Amino acid sequence: MTLLITILAFVVALGCLIVVHEFGHYLVARVCGVKVLRFSVGFGKPLWSRPLGRDRTEWVIAAFPLGGYVKMLDEHEGEVAPEDLPRAFNRQSVWRRLAIVVAGPAANFLLAIALYWALFVNGLPGIKPVIGEPPPGTPAHFAGFAAGDTLVKIGDEPVVTWQDARWMLLQRAVQKSAVTIEVRAGRGDLDWRKLDLSGLTPADLDSDFLRALGLTRQPLKLKPVIGSVVAGGAAQRAGLKAGDEVVAIGNQRIETWDQVVKLVRAVPGVPLVIEVRRGGSPQPAVGVTPEAVFENGIRIGRIGAAPQVDRSALADLMVEVRYGPLESLAKALHKTWDTSVFSLKMLGKMLVGEVSLKNLSGPITIADYAGQSAQGGAASYLLFLALISISLGVLNLLPIPLLDGGHLMYYTIEIFKGRPISDRAIEIGQHVGMALLFTLMAFALYNDITRLISG
Repeated sequence: MTLLITILAFVVALGCLIVVHEFGHYLVARVCGVKVLRFSVGFGKPLWSRPLGRDRTEWVIAAFPLGGYVKMLDEHEGEVAPEDLPRAFNRQSVWRRLAIVVAGPAANFLLAIALYWALFVNGLPGIKPVIGEPPPGTPAHFAGFAAGDTLVKIGDEPVVTWQDARWMLLQRAVQKSAVTIEVRAGRGDLDWRKLDLSGLTPADLDSDFLRALGLTRQPLKLKPVIGSVVAGGAAQRAGLKAGDEVVAIGNQRIETWDQVVKLVRAVPGVPLVIEVRRGGSPQPAVGVTPEAVFENGIRIGRIGAAPQVDRSALADLMVEVRYGPLESLAKALHKTWDTSVFSLKMLGKMLVGEVSLKNLSGPITIADYAGQSAQGGAASYLLFLALISISLGVLNLLPIPLLDGGHLMYYTIEIFKGRPISDRAIEIGQHVGMALLFTLMAFALYNDITRLISG
């Protein structure tokens, strides 16, 4: 069932983003008077096609879904009837051609703005930015953070949720500079902490950089009661059931679920003796061997059991972020701009080796994120769509031949030169662009496969 949800979520996301992108090109082409011959979602053999409209534009769904295109009337691609020459793409002014090309990425940014606006107006659930005890020796420990501190501001920016804090710190972590953070201590007093980010490595950015800093969310204090077990997992095979209260593991008495997690994670593949109460009655001890899995490259144990969650305690850790229509629009514009700029900075740092190429994700990872976000609810999935839409817009604006950004580069040169660049230069650019895109795709797929192998 999870695999089916992942596939459907990925297909819907991909289809939506491609249609929006290509419709941007299509709409502005029509406004500029250019004749559109084909609107294709996907490449390769058409699975479905139908001519529509006065120009009998062919609308196509093709076999290979990773992309799409709008084919316009153009003398470079075939003979054009004399009466249609004014409607050929190549006969348009450079400014009209530029507008048509930029309309695709612009449509993706507009989609992201619309999604963020709707989410901010409707209300987004978030986790309060309250931290747990920083481990000794971490930057957060040296900075004086303590359990129960609530993050109020990072630099000059207010922090409302843990997600806000993660995003703001990630932006600063890439710069590896110190940052001043305003906190409300457990007793309610406002104070400042200076957090040093210079010690973060590319490997830390690849995994959980907040954990490397010593900043973790305040844990939800849960009773050691099993809420559910994974079918076929180690806990179920040992006979553990939902509702069982863990009272001891080995010789250690258990008071909280955190103790269960720490003990299980620490011994992958090593048998444990677990004592439980069921319905208030002690049960015979059972042997459970945690399965060895990898999390962020670290081998840990897992038995396939989740805790019983106290809904009222969970509600105390949550906050809803909601704004009025105009403020939501300002927030949506800022979020889209912020994410776009940060994406470009990350790409630049990958090129100079300051950030690992492991951060590139391919279709397998994106599909996995689509499935996870879909299972997290409508808001989670729409946030995923907004983020991927921004990524698609940024990617297409890169000055790489074959992408929209490559065409924009050609037209910019044409504006300054006063004439189009030669067909030979365009042909060479296409070969270079193809090589670059295949290289990027190879790295992304390699990262996908590595993540699958490492778990």
